[in-house]
Amino acid sequence: MKAILWCNGANPNSSILDEVLSNDAEVFGVDGGADKAAEEGVVVSEILGDLDSVDITRWEGRVTELIDQNNSDLAKAIGVLTDRGYTEIDVIGTEGGATSHVLGNWAALCDAPSGARIRIHHNDSVTSRFHPDDGEMEFLVGEGEVFSVFALLPGKVWISGARWEIQGEYLGMSTRGMNNEGSGEVVSLRGEGILAVIRPR
Repeated sequence: MKAILWCNGANPNSSILDEVLSNDAEVFGVDGGADKAAEEGVVVSEILGDLDSVDITRWEGRVTELIDQNNSDLAKAIGVLTDRGYTEIDVIGTEGGATSHVLGNWAALCDAPSGARIRIHHNDSVTSRFHPDDGEMEFLVGEGEVFSVFALLPGKVWISGARWEIQGEYLGMSTRGMNNEGSGEVVSLRGEGILAVIRPR
């Protein structure tokens, strides 16, 4: 099952909306993101969050309050959808806002359980989450196309099929995996920690 989580940042541009909404996925508002989605004419199935930034009077019967304050609304929402059996989750509306929220979006990828393919859509790129419990990740990268791999949680990493391969090296949060290049082949990625794979749009 596929789902879209619409967050309370700046609304995504039209090309992102066209791409993500064409996947026939159910749309969920992350707190105030529900109001922003509605303003764009998008049908929202349910609102997930602590409800501190959404007008709940317009969403009667479609609100699920997530009161745990130990994690962000995004992390909690991903956890709820994963528990419900969603296997692909696209996250939009994350641009702009406080620096802590921007970094928190990547941190939510660490808090979220395994079992779902998670993508955060930015104006210039897409971040895909790799979780070691989900097995090897493979993706086609054109020759010379730039991509980056950051270790959100450290561990040994294996990258093959790229210009600069990594074979079982320990990778922490650093610039070690930044601006690698594709060789026109399928890139295979696995690791012991949680990784963020960033590719240009």
